[in-house]
Amino acid sequence: MARKKKKSEETQNIEDIQEEKSSLVDFEEDFEDDLDIEEELELLDTEDLSVLGEDKAVVVDKDEEKKNLFLSCGIHIGTKLLTGDARKFIYRQTNYGLYVIDLTETETRLKIAANLLSKFVDEGSDKVIVSSVRRYGKEPVKKFCEALGCKAITTRFIPGSLTNPNIETYIRDASVVVIVDPHADKVILNEAQLARVPVVSLFDTDDSLKGIDLAIPANNRGKKALGLAFWLLAKEISIQLGKISSENDFPYTLEDFTSKIVPLYNKQQSRR
Repeated sequence: MARKKKKSEETQNIEDIQEEKSSLVDFEEDFEDDLDIEEELELLDTEDLSVLGEDKAVVVDKDEEKKNLFLSCGIHIGTKLLTGDARKFIYRQTNYGLYVIDLTETETRLKIAANLLSKFVDEGSDKVIVSSVRRYGKEPVKKFCEALGCKAITTRFIPGSLTNPNIETYIRDASVVVIVDPHADKVILNEAQLARVPVVSLFDTDDSLKGIDLAIPANNRGKKALGLAFWLLAKEISIQLGKISSENDFPYTLEDFTSKIVPLYNKQQSRR
């Protein structure tokens, strides 16, 4: 009897493995395309990710419209590097080596971040500082701060602005710092640590959680992904603050939050 039970369990395990392999093949086929190495490297830093196709299994419980929006903006596409801190946010890896972020984690943490920030957002004050050094992050940050009345920093962050009351750029009321990229925005990240100001950050697959109090797993390089992240965050905060009664009442579009900079790769293609 014990042998039969053991054999049954082994058979079930084999079937589970075969099913997993089958689903992995389906997933990889979704990303099959004529993508050369130059295009792929460009995607890792900035560009439109539509050439990778859609991973139709990433978000199974979300409505179709929202799922398509997430996928079309490439907010789920990470890099070829994976840190130990990012591992828990990963859904799959493409056959091109790109790690795919679990969108359920992204959406959940966007809502948690909105709940946190809504407690500090005070129009016209400097309680919420939003910063980005990345060129594609500047427009989303500016529009986010315009919509909610936060303080935007899209130029060089002056060291001491959070720790030295004697300098002109000192921000006295800073309560939360929001950054786009822990690597690019490391100066303000390090200073926020010294000042003991909590940090909320978008978090890609190659990032570290050091100094970050709340990470939002997302592609933090692509301009469409950055626009979507800050647009969704601004909408959710506006709802929680009672500025709007529903998402449909938000006066800004996704395009308003998306950088208008044309990537160098696209410029070169248009000249051919």
